[in-house]
Amino acid sequence: MKQLTATELKHLLYTQIPLTESMGIEVIQADPTCAIVSAPLQPNINHQGTVFGGSANTLAIVSAYSLLYLRLNTHHPQCHILIQQNTMQYEHPIEGEMIARCEFDDAARWSRFMKTLLRHGRARISLDAIVRQNEQCCASFKGDFVALCH
Repeated sequence: MKQLTATELKHLLYTQIPLTESMGIEVIQADPTCAIVSAPLQPNINHQGTVFGGSANTLAIVSAYSLLYLRLNTHHPQCHILIQQNTMQYEHPIEGEMIARCEFDDAARWSRFMKTLLRHGRARISLDAIVRQNEQCCASFKGDFVALCH
């Protein structure tokens, strides 16, 4: 199966996760090693005029989900991805557009994940993401995702 473009991934997100469209999420980069997504302040604003924490958390989840989706889609498009748990550490308020970046290049950990997935039809993997405004790190995300293949 061919790799999705950023535009195709955005369409998939809007279709499969309608909240992403309401948040105004854009896909900046989408490949199996790095997923970068952004969202503007206005649809994600809170009563203080900054980004609502739930929106920042959702953006981080979407970046990690997107990376995992792209990694799995090439060879196992029938898999479903669920978030099992996550933590978010907020360091600074976000007063404008936010950008979430998830990177993954651990070949050994990916190999273990795939072996478990192929053997049991399900596997769990932890992914990290950073939410920034401009160049400032504003929040750190750690999440456990489960892939289920039928």
